[in-house]
Amino acid sequence: MTMKKLFYYSTAIFSIFISTSYAQLENKKIIDLSYPFDSLTIFWPTETGFQLNTEFKGTTDKGYHYEANTFCSPEHGGTHMDAPAHFYANRPTVDKVPLESLIGNAIVIDVSNKCMDNRDYLVSIQDFMDWETKNGQIKTGTIILLKTGLGKYWPDRIKYMGTNERGKEAVKKLHFPGLDPKAATWLVDTRKIKAVGIDTPSIDFGQSTLFETHVILTEHMVPIFENVANMNLLPTKSFSIIALPMKIAGGSGAPLRIIALL
Repeated sequence: MTMKKLFYYSTAIFSIFISTSYAQLENKKIIDLSYPFDSLTIFWPTETGFQLNTEFKGTTDKGYHYEANTFCSPEHGGTHMDAPAHFYANRPTVDKVPLESLIGNAIVIDVSNKCMDNRDYLVSIQDFMDWETKNGQIKTGTIILLKTGLGKYWPDRIKYMGTNERGKEAVKKLHFPGLDPKAATWLVDTRKIKAVGIDTPSIDFGQSTLFETHVILTEHMVPIFENVANMNLLPTKSFSIIALPMKIAGGSGAPLRIIALL
């Protein structure tokens, strides 16, 4: 085969691949799993909120419309990602997390009924085993989404996180579910998960003081997605996640635009 024929053959194959991939994506239903950043965005009680400041908005002296803003925000608030560096030394910051860790097949573990009865519920190994009994073993490289049901309360701080108070003392009054550290260890050791997300302010439950689940996951370089929105629109399995954080150099976390493809 001549180089010219090889070139045309390779180009044709590539074009078919791109067309097929686009068609497959175009046929997918896209679910936005991120909350907007605004004055109502929920942050940790010790953090400041999101600020959007107008630099200019209106008609310029040359006659065209123009808008520009500046914004200020803590890394960890609203729908965001915790990089492994957040709770473990010498682990990747948000700009160093491989994109492969943020894209993949996903499942939903629905524990909302249990969480309605217990605001401090810890998602257990048994919850995952119960899911597997119905759906088969969780595959290596799966992105896990934990549905506690608290997302329906956003942005009501009292109903969502247990308190509307601010400052260090308010942290003691936080009440929301999280992932049991034992279950976190089980997930990274036996199921080799890719990433994990939850519809609460933290992957550790509200009354945690040692943040053991954070430590376990970040030690194993598992990205964490917190304050994930719209989990009620997702199926139990057979969908994909694309989670792209703001690429903050040296960041321990960042605002996250996360979508599901059904």
